[in-house]
Amino acid sequence: MPNATERWANVDRLFRSRFGAAPELWARAPGRVDLMGSHTDYNLGHVLTVAIDRDTWMAARATRGGIVRLYAANLDAEDCFSLASIGKTRCNKWSNYVRGVASVLAGEGLHLPGFDAVIQSTVPLESGLGSSAALECVAAVVFRELGGWTMEREKMARLCQTAENQFVGVNCGILDQFSSCLGEEHCGLLLDCRDLSCLRVPIAVGIRIVVCDTRAPRQLSGVEYAARRAQCEEGASRLGVSSLRDVSRRELEERAGELPSTTLKRCRFIVAENERVLEMAGALTAGDRASIARLCAESFVGARDLYEICTSHMLGMMDAMLGAPGVIGARQAGAGFGGCMVAFVEEEETDSFRAAVVERYSKSTGISPEIYAVQAASGAGLLNHT
Repeated sequence: MPNATERWANVDRLFRSRFGAAPELWARAPGRVDLMGSHTDYNLGHVLTVAIDRDTWMAARATRGGIVRLYAANLDAEDCFSLASIGKTRCNKWSNYVRGVASVLAGEGLHLPGFDAVIQSTVPLESGLGSSAALECVAAVVFRELGGWTMEREKMARLCQTAENQFVGVNCGILDQFSSCLGEEHCGLLLDCRDLSCLRVPIAVGIRIVVCDTRAPRQLSGVEYAARRAQCEEGASRLGVSSLRDVSRRELEERAGELPSTTLKRCRFIVAENERVLEMAGALTAGDRASIARLCAESFVGARDLYEICTSHMLGMMDAMLGAPGVIGARQAGAGFGGCMVAFVEEEETDSFRAAVVERYSKSTGISPEIYAVQAASGAGLLNHT
């Protein structure tokens, strides 16, 4: 991955060559990894998340005529659309995340100028690290800055979620957009997905967060994601609550006979996972290695057996992570169905952990994974070149 200076120079060169001038505005928005709380966000529960130092950049220059021209450097793809008539495109689906943000912001009555932009990202696509939300949030920052208006970060996150829900058509929760907009350096965030209240969660010295990308394509994640959400909603309706966040483990077991078997499994995972989030926040701050290991193991077993979001490649990665030196705990990340996983690793063993995971996973799957430590990063905003 290029350093910041090389990356800046590459994006600047691309912009000048494609648009014939220098960009006037640079913005960024980070990806994220959930440390505990798989699928709890759309159940209005708690999530422990961290914005990471893998991010999406957008270099832009305002233009006249109300046209947005985009070039996605990672995909070597371009698209353009008119702000006077914003519709979805089938040809460049990545552009729909920017189009969706524009549509939602226009619906708020905000001034939206046309602009040219180059997009470049170090957040791997479709890997469970919030790449689509990073694109939405960086687009919102560019529209805000060039449009000359202000907006609270919480509202920006909600509008970016609305863009993905209503324009793109993915019925996601708030986790990704909130993390990308409100991330903070040096700490995780304990997010209440019902009221969007948030607490900073310092991570104990000596513990590193390591992302382990299976590099395996996701399997039916869109269809299966929607099915899991529907099953949770069915469970909440049968239990007479607005969301599964309002159900305790004891209450669920007392009324287990009222739910179909598959729905009960999904509910058992979500209810327990929501409780694990709160416990993990304390364990990470205290550096309680035993609790971190237990909570990660319980989360992964639930994801595998109750929520059924694990693939063979995820199982292979789990074996590799748990067999590597320095591992404290490891679990799934994002929605599952492939993509990335996350490990908590003793800082001094990070390099040894990475080497061991690469060797073992490559040998068992024939795929070379990408393993890298991440740091907590600030949320979406302007990018200053230093």
